[in-house]
Amino acid sequence: MLRLGIIGAGLKAAEYARGWTAMPDVEISALAETDPASRRRLSDICAAAGRPRPAEYATDRAMLQAEAGRLDAVYVATPHVFHAANALAVIDAGLDLLLEKPMVTTVEEALALVAAEKRSARTVVIAFQGGLSPLIHDTGARARRGEFGDLVSVSASIWEGWAKSYAGHWKQKPSISGGGFMFDTGAHMMNTVCILADAEFLRLSAFTNNRGLDVDLVCAVAARLSNGALVTLSAAGDGPPGCASAITLFYTNAIVRIDAWGGWREVAIGGGAAIREVGEIVDTPMHTFKAVREGKMTNPSTVTNGVRFARLWDAIKASAAGDGRAIAIEAG
Repeated sequence: MLRLGIIGAGLKAAEYARGWTAMPDVEISALAETDPASRRRLSDICAAAGRPRPAEYATDRAMLQAEAGRLDAVYVATPHVFHAANALAVIDAGLDLLLEKPMVTTVEEALALVAAEKRSARTVVIAFQGGLSPLIHDTGARARRGEFGDLVSVSASIWEGWAKSYAGHWKQKPSISGGGFMFDTGAHMMNTVCILADAEFLRLSAFTNNRGLDVDLVCAVAARLSNGALVTLSAAGDGPPGCASAITLFYTNAIVRIDAWGGWREVAIGGGAAIREVGEIVDTPMHTFKAVREGKMTNPSTVTNGVRFARLWDAIKASAAGDGRAIAIEAG
């Protein structure tokens, strides 16, 4: 039985909890959340599934102190700017960690998390659906085996009716969001490209448009990778209801299309026809997390990849602030 604590009982935690309460080997034992209504919602989800109500706390520190010795792992799903502090507190408490995306907001925070992971030898998995998707794992493995040939370029896009869906939400408040649409939903696209490109970003130019908000709503990036491939990233957060993504990887012998979450994939090799494959993405993160901490599989969504993502995001912010000024990215 995995005795799980949750820090941050917002919409994402509630969505996952509906699946986790159906897993007989997972017990949501405790939760920390500042909002009483959100605590009650998650507790009710557990009760409705016939599972015990978790112990409730207003802060992560209170939960970690009171539940010392009674938890195995913690899932963190707080607003983005709190991820680093929450994650470090969990690791320092000697617990394994499933950390919601994006991992942290800056390179400095990412490097601090790398150091904490090494120091503690705890399991840390970043909860990107794409990073934990079997379709994306398989795509990366096939690319590394040379099945597709050399990577030539990547064209990635993501869109959502984000401006209206999250109007007034913390995601549109820069003091706690760490960014706008590109850093929120667009983080899935950036992370999946980081994984599948399997190379460092060397140089990029970026433009953003807030369209009246306090955070970016539209973003366009052109970049060069260390393997010579070129990358374009496009994020549009002002549109009709819904959300979708498409990432196209052009190789010398294949074209691979996949979405940012690893929900579907199309592979066309040597000019042949592509057949769409579909993958499950809602319950997979917890199954993968358990397999990693039990030593049954290698961690596919690591803190190390989170550092690559953080460097990419810092460079995008710097370039956009300079109206598209080209930024060289140094991998330290």
